Amino acid sequence: MPFVTKIIREPIKFEEIETLAKKQFGDFVKAVVDIENVIIAIGWELHADQESLLLDKWSQQEHLRGINIYPQHFGQDSFIEFDSMINIRPRLNNRTRGIQDINIQKKIRKIVNLFIVP
Repeated sequence: MPFVTKIIREPIKFEEIETLAKKQFGDFVKAVVDIENVIIAIGWELHADQESLLLDKWSQQEHLRGINIYPQHFGQDSFIEFDSMINIRPRLNNRTRGIQDINIQKKIRKIVNLFIVP
């Protein structure tokens, strides 16, 4: 199954995310958010692939976080799931796949809501 990939640096319609999800995992799409440069890489099979692309072009690793986006939950807290292997960063006090820092979660929600619009 081919994965459609996208770098988001300006608002896109929610329907594009819905289409990406349907073409990939069905009910969700993986994304990596650069909380410093305000960029989202979306649509790769693995968060690590998205992370690698962002590191090559724009980002520093300490600013990247992996998430999953569930289009069927658009507008709800469950729209974003903070779960990725790339989030395990003991040196940044994050020892789980989730994002433990509430302030980072808020930054991610703000960026996602800025870029994914109705």
